[in-house]
Amino acid sequence: MVARHDRTTDPRLLAALLQARRGTAFFARKLNELTDAELDGDSLLPGWTRRHIAAHIGYNARAIARLVEWAATGVETPMYPSTEARDHEIDFGATLSPIALRHLFDHSAVHLNVEWRDLPEDAWHHKVKTAQGRIVPAGETVWMRTREVWVHAVDLDNGATFADIPAPVLARLLTDITGAWKTRGTDTGLLVKVTDQDPAMTFGDTSAENPTIISGPLAGVTQWATGRGTAGVTARQTTSDTDLTEVPAAPKWI
Repeated sequence: MVARHDRTTDPRLLAALLQARRGTAFFARKLNELTDAELDGDSLLPGWTRRHIAAHIGYNARAIARLVEWAATGVETPMYPSTEARDHEIDFGATLSPIALRHLFDHSAVHLNVEWRDLPEDAWHHKVKTAQGRIVPAGETVWMRTREVWVHAVDLDNGATFADIPAPVLARLLTDITGAWKTRGTDTGLLVKVTDQDPAMTFGDTSAENPTIISGPLAGVTQWATGRGTAGVTARQTTSDTDLTEVPAAPKWI
């Protein structure tokens, strides 16, 4: 039997799909390293166990697949009926047996991958609506999934770190986050500097006279920006030669 391949030939889109698939494989590895009993343990997200993370990632794949189906057919199929329905779905999924929870992740990931693979070239430009109400081309669904699987693999809290996430994913994630801050005006007086990339990366309020400067490697700064810790990150005022004793919390992201 002849192997089936992605219908798109766009090299940028194919590269993005590869990154999403690698992230899915990474999440699968971290999930499979956990014993059934360990699924009951806390995740890095307050109020969520590892079960909640696994359920969220499984149902997220189904939700994104609905957007891809929308792009393919022209029939509107929202990600979720409502925010409340999404939350209820995750809470329910967290109660599934370990084998059912693992099957949810496996089967939903395969389903989404098939939807992506079979989407015609022109349909990738069709517009769909995210759960936040943004109107985006179907191609955006690849990034939506990419950030979910990579970041939540870390949230399983069994050894994965932001240093495991590819630099291009971290860079886009940090760009998205700081862009959201700018849109909301919550980055006033805050300057973010990434110290281990060439060329250097700077985000935030570049016009501030005495900004608080957050600096560190890309992985550390992105971890801080997502609200998941300050390891390797320092903070100081422009007018000071010494670091602040405490790195301030990042503005709200989502």
